[in-house]
Amino acid sequence: MASGADALGFNFYKRSARYISPEKAAEICAKVPAFVTTVGLFVNEPLVDVNRILREVRLGLLQFHGDETPEYCESLGYPYMKALRATRGDQIKEEAQSFESSQGILVDTATDGQFGGTGKTFDWSLLPDLGQPLVLAGGLVAANVGAAIAATHPYAVDVSGGVERSKGVKDMAEMKKFVEAVRAADRSSNE
Repeated sequence: MASGADALGFNFYKRSARYISPEKAAEICAKVPAFVTTVGLFVNEPLVDVNRILREVRLGLLQFHGDETPEYCESLGYPYMKALRATRGDQIKEEAQSFESSQGILVDTATDGQFGGTGKTFDWSLLPDLGQPLVLAGGLVAANVGAAIAATHPYAVDVSGGVERSKGVKDMAEMKKFVEAVRAADRSSNE
């Protein structure tokens, strides 16, 4: 929050090094100021478990990184964003069209056996016009986020590993540098 981020993500995927317990997430979310969105990240989580977490944690948006269907995502009655793994432009566009009710499409690097968080970028020229807000992820750091924004014109960018001191531990200085780089890229695109 002190870094100037517009949203804070909470990773509820138990096999991730960035996993956070619902109890700890609830404690942090209770302190998040107005106008900062709290986002819960899920990967192929049973609906009963997602609903349990939603009763415990005040979330404003759900982010689905697994093989969730549009029906699954919509059934929770929350605004959501669907993450897609970038392989080909036509594949991204086709998958995105299935999630018309999504608040946005997050596109991340495709890595076999992983659902994101690899720290690797992908070829941004793969991105087609989705007709929905694009959230760009995948290997973003303060040094490359300006170029990523200039190349893709996303609605938002998503970062995790690019602002960490170690796996799962955020570095406040890196977060501030990242947000400053995003703001500078936004100013440049508006000139």
